[in-house]
Amino acid sequence: MASWLKALAYGVGGITGVGFAALVGFQERLVYVPVLPGLSRSYTVTPARLKLNYEDVWIRSSDGVRLHAWFLKHSPPVQGPTILFFQENAGNIAHRLEFVRAMMQRLHCNVFMLSYRGYGASDGSPSQHGITKDAQAALDHLSDRNDVDTSRIVIFGRSLGGAVGSALAWNNPDKVSALILENTFTSILDMAGIMVPFLKWFIGGSESKGPKVLNFLVRSPWRTFDLIGEIKQPILFLSGLQDELVPLSHMRTLYDKATEHNTRCLFVEFPDGMHMDTWVSGGDRYWRSIQLFLDQYVPQIPKRELSFKNDHPESGILQ
Repeated sequence: MASWLKALAYGVGGITGVGFAALVGFQERLVYVPVLPGLSRSYTVTPARLKLNYEDVWIRSSDGVRLHAWFLKHSPPVQGPTILFFQENAGNIAHRLEFVRAMMQRLHCNVFMLSYRGYGASDGSPSQHGITKDAQAALDHLSDRNDVDTSRIVIFGRSLGGAVGSALAWNNPDKVSALILENTFTSILDMAGIMVPFLKWFIGGSESKGPKVLNFLVRSPWRTFDLIGEIKQPILFLSGLQDELVPLSHMRTLYDKATEHNTRCLFVEFPDGMHMDTWVSGGDRYWRSIQLFLDQYVPQIPKRELSFKNDHPESGILQ
């Protein structure tokens, strides 16, 4: 009997060890999914297919990785804001073109869509350290252009993109005018126990009550909760109440933390919004909420010449 129990203990320990080894070795594949099942990594559609005026942009991150982006220009040219868009973890920027087209039509803005390293046509392999550099390179590129109003650069991030955007806004208080977060998590540490339930006993962030003894193994923690309270720019939180991936408490926790020191925050709920389709289910109210936020916190300044190329109110919760 004792030998049987010992064998069982060794077996369970071995399986657990293999599981943790797999987690350590392949965690980037869990967090970053550049290629959706059944699809190729290449773009399935380009802005030209949707008759959008755009520019192919190639930039390099500070560590030399070559990155691809699309700069979509409103036609006719406008002096509206330029949205720096950061996508979710799965697929590539081509899969977000319908959303971006609607954004340009409804908000009369330009949009810069960055392919993270390892995604789309960009070189390299994704990691938190690398994508943070990629986001900075994109912002630096926009800030150096003479065909956008650099005083009205707004970050929009959904899910993983919200973590990327939050870090960028925190690092660049003088270059980023405002931040929009949609269905974003508090941290990958908190999401680990949701994606792989047994991990909640070993890995966690602000939402976890476990011992967190294995947090040091996570290479892409994306601790948005730790940054959000230090961001000075206005922040709009867009929360789909039917989100099937990120628990609703994450967005509310981020908002509560942000408003401890930032009164220029707004939280808007969409009762039928799921993780990816909040912009669809939200209808007109979704776009009106963003437009009102931009009108309040990123107003148009007196007209000035731009070289267009041919090729503190109180925080609030809306329900």
